[in-house]
Amino acid sequence: MTALHQHCFRAPPGTGNELIAYFRSILPETGAYEGCLGADTLQNSDDADNLVLVETWETHEQYEKYLAWRRGRGDSDRLREGLAEPPNIRHFEVADA
Repeated sequence: MTALHQHCFRAPPGTGNELIAYFRSILPETGAYEGCLGADTLQNSDDADNLVLVETWETHEQYEKYLAWRRGRGDSDRLREGLAEPPNIRHFEVADA
């Protein structure tokens, strides 16, 4: 079942565009990872330091494998170091309603 993962980020004041640039540098690897169907970065129109990354995966298991790869490379730690607060991550499955 298709899985969506919503990552909510709070960048330090005035650094939202730097976080967008970081995502631009790493998201091509995400999109090329097996099982990734797409990744979109959203920036709040009223608060540029508030960002949401939405990733769509063929399965939740493929996302978990990808996340372990990112953690193993140290990417997750580097990202967290540059945030104002820990990210909020939510997982969804597509419900045909």
